[in-house]
Amino acid sequence: MFAASLLMAALVAGCGGGPTSQATPGAPSTAASRPSSTAKLKILLPKAGDAQGGPTVTLRVGLDEAKLVEFTSSNLKPNEGHLHVLLDGRLISMTLGLEQQIPDVAAGSHVIRVEFVASDHAPFAPRVVQEVTFEVT
Repeated sequence: MFAASLLMAALVAGCGGGPTSQATPGAPSTAASRPSSTAKLKILLPKAGDAQGGPTVTLRVGLDEAKLVEFTSSNLKPNEGHLHVLLDGRLISMTLGLEQQIPDVAAGSHVIRVEFVASDHAPFAPRVVQEVTFEVT
């Protein structure tokens, strides 16, 4: 149980922080040991400022110049990885899918953040991440 909690804390730490940005080809790396990616990520649903009927919210993501692959590989490739999804700063999924239903979202304002991460769960340098703020009615 403790080991699982420690792993989850490490994954959340690897997902959080940093500015919302797209990877910029040729940009200097913030961590010399991390690969960079030319992947382009966009949250298609919910749209920023949208009012969604709840409690289930549909997340739809666009991902170009990248391939979604299994989570556990240590053979890092610049445009291969998976998605980490956070709702209000809390990790809710690690997925190979571009669409998912998020159940039990309370009424009010929320921030959804999606990051394309390498197959080892750590971020690319620079990060490939997008976030939007939306309302649930």
